[in-house]
Amino acid sequence: MEPANRKLIRPSFTEAKSEAKAAVRPQGRGDPKRNSPPDQTNAENFYYLKQMQSKTVMSIVLRDGEVLKGIIEWYDKDCLKVNREGAPNLLVFKSNIKYMHKA
Repeated sequence: MEPANRKLIRPSFTEAKSEAKAAVRPQGRGDPKRNSPPDQTNAENFYYLKQMQSKTVMSIVLRDGEVLKGIIEWYDKDCLKVNREGAPNLLVFKSNIKYMHKA
């Protein structure tokens, strides 16, 4: 008896890849999976830099209702340094700020 000609049948890489995607994707949904939004948008940093460069007088309302008016000199992750005219400069923790706006 002669040995049979056995040929290994292997799908191409692109076929295997498309089959794997079809197995993972739920049936009936053609929309691709959306990525989650970024953790940080840098909008806060952009706002602070803009106000610092233009030296805008800001009104900062604290949680206890006190209102501070001054120019933001610098900021970091946890606090703002506010320069006030006719009063001492302050280091204000962001956690104590209720809201702020242009004066």
